[in-house]
Order: sequence, then C-alpha cells, then structure tokens
Amino acid sequence: MTAPVTSTLPDWTSHRVNMTCLGCRDGAGFTQPFSMAFQPILDLRTGSVFAHEALVRGTGGEGAWSILGQLTDETRYAFDQQSRVKAIEMATALGLVASGAGLSINFTPNAVYEPTACIRRTLSAADRCGFPLDRIIFEFTENEDLDVPHVLSILETYKSFGFRTAIDDFGAGQAGLSRLVQFQPDIVKLDMELIRGIDADPVRRSVVKHMLRLLDDLGIQPVCEGVETADELAVLVDLGVDLVQGFHIAHPAFEALVEPSVG
Repeated sequence: MTAPVTSTLPDWTSHRVNMTCLGCRDGAGFTQPFSMAFQPILDLRTGSVFAHEALVRGTGGEGAWSILGQLTDETRYAFDQQSRVKAIEMATALGLVASGAGLSINFTPNAVYEPTACIRRTLSAADRCGFPLDRIIFEFTENEDLDVPHVLSILETYKSFGFRTAIDDFGAGQAGLSRLVQFQPDIVKLDMELIRGIDADPVRRSVVKHMLRLLDDLGIQPVCEGVETADELAVLVDLGVDLVQGFHIAHPAFEALVEPSVG
C-alpha cells in the first residue's frame, strides 16, 4: 500500500535555498540547487510518526548522490550548513512543527570546524521557523573517519542547546561498541544489514536482540531501519522494538510528508 501524502510544499516555499557558509571556514560556497525528501520513523507503540528524516535530493527528485557526488573539500562546509537550513525551513513549511514529530538531519562531523560557530545558522533557522530544538535530531554515521575528540566536542555542544544526537548505520562500521562508550548518543539506528532477512536468520535475530538489550541498559533509544517486509516487522515487534523505518513503513517522499502505512 502506498502511504498517503499528508502535506506537500506550497508554491511560495519552492525556491531553492542557496547560501554560503557564513561563520565557517573560508572557501567556495556550494552553488548547486538541491531539495529534500522526507522519510518517517514510525512509533509502533502509538502508531504515530516519531520523526521525519530529511534526505538530500536533486531539484527534480534525483537521488542524493546527484548532489553529494559534486561535493569537494572546499564546498562541503557550505553544503552542510545549507542542508540544515533547507531541512528545517522545508519541514516547517510542510507542517512538521504542528504535527509534533521530530526532524532528523544528517550531518558530517568533518564538515564542522568549530561547533559553536557552525551551529549558528541552525539556531537562527529554528528560531525563525519556531522549531523546538529538542525535536531536532542530528545523526551521523559511525563508519566515517572520525576525529573522536572533535566529534565529542560537537555532540556536547549540540546537547547543550537541547538537540538530540543519533548514530546512523550502527553495526556497519569497525568501531562498533566503542562508539557507544565514546559518544553516548540519544538514539542509535541499527544498520539495515542487521535487519534485512531477520525473519529467516536466527543469527541476525540473536544479534539484534542482544543489541536492543544493551541499548536499553544504556538508556539509548533504538531505531531499526531498512524494514522492507511484513515478516521483518513482525520479528521486530516480537523483540519489543518501538521505532522502525524503511520501505515497508513508507518510502521517502519528495518535498512532502507522508503517513506511515504497514497495511
């Protein structure tokens, strides 16, 4: 079943945000127009949307790589800033603030040279849009080549403002559990490779079960992403999972918010 579209971008917001990274390192601004798609994370306890993840797209709905593939060391700082503002402005225009759900924004720690300086545009956009800071989640992947002290500084700064933090694709990188000890995020998104085929794989099921127990002990909210079938979802429900994301729940919606559908 195709998930129903609940809101689409009004004409007056269809302009493309194109700003340089003021307050961050010197370098060329990112001038390629881009847009966003949004994919919901479903709370199985309430049947409501926990958050929508903002995903970069081309202006015609092209995949993320059509934009990300153009980034260079000189432009990634500006792009990181632009994408945060774009996500907040577009989500607000689509009615996300009024819905009560959160907004999950992907960011690259290596694109943040100084946490306090590089969060200014995000704070300004959230204030301008009336978006509560405690409903904004910043997620990053553990398999990026990370400078641990630098990432810790970023996370501590973000948390001091009230933002939540998440590790994405957990279980795909080599660092694994050491990242939990070092970063202590609010949310962990289990990598889809652990979820895919979990209904037919007792090893995956056992690994996920014990990871869920560990995260619960640490007070970290787990999100199981990459849920693509009803059978996978059924196993996760049986394991006590509350938050899920994937094509079986809803596909990313270009410049729109959709309600999850698992029928």
